[in-house]
Amino acid sequence: MKQDYHLYTAEDHLVWETLYTRQMERINKYASKAVIQGMEVCGFEAKRIPNFDEVNERLEKATGWKIYVVPGLIDKKPFFEHLHRKEFCATTWLRKMSQLDYLEEPDMFHDVFGHIPLLTNKDFCNFLELLAGIALEHIDDDWIIELLGRLYWFTVEFGLIHEDKKVKAYGAGILSSFGETEYSIESPIPARVLYGVENTFNTKYHIDHYQDKYFVINSYRDLFESIPEIEKIIFYISKGMHI
Repeated sequence: MKQDYHLYTAEDHLVWETLYTRQMERINKYASKAVIQGMEVCGFEAKRIPNFDEVNERLEKATGWKIYVVPGLIDKKPFFEHLHRKEFCATTWLRKMSQLDYLEEPDMFHDVFGHIPLLTNKDFCNFLELLAGIALEHIDDDWIIELLGRLYWFTVEFGLIHEDKKVKAYGAGILSSFGETEYSIESPIPARVLYGVENTFNTKYHIDHYQDKYFVINSYRDLFESIPEIEKIIFYISKGMHI
């Protein structure tokens, strides 16, 4: 599949501009510096839906990653295979004006605006690639994939990070959500705890409302350096051993 850029309608461009403009106000306040820098590297702008070919040229120079076009949600095995090959799966369709605040299935704004900027960060990319490799080794073990899915959810999708004595957002599910961007940082309701592999594995997530708990990393390097612990715990689980 490919992005047929010429097929985007006037409404598509307006949706992107509307989402981009209102979300950037929150991104500049609540997002990690690496996310903001990544958006600049990728060349994102309000008036123009990202052209995947152009973004891929920029990503290739930064980290060797690229966007891989898919029709929507795909099965777990090809998903992790693409990640392990440094290909982030993204759809090309965009929500309608009537769907600005909620979608059941991720669209291009979530996939691209939310995920792609951090693919310019080498530590984050290395974490993603190696995590995918672990998943592929255990792809037929539903329980292990469930645990790795929880970790992916609480880092790649809904992760927070300590920066300059403040908590900032880097997870794509937060960054692409107008409401959850502020909620994840400002609300007194959810717990914000230091990222830990075992704790993350033991925490269930929600897909139908804001999270009750967020995990906070100290740096993207720390996230990458947690890979050996992930491998160790998964090995024990695969052998039926206690952690």
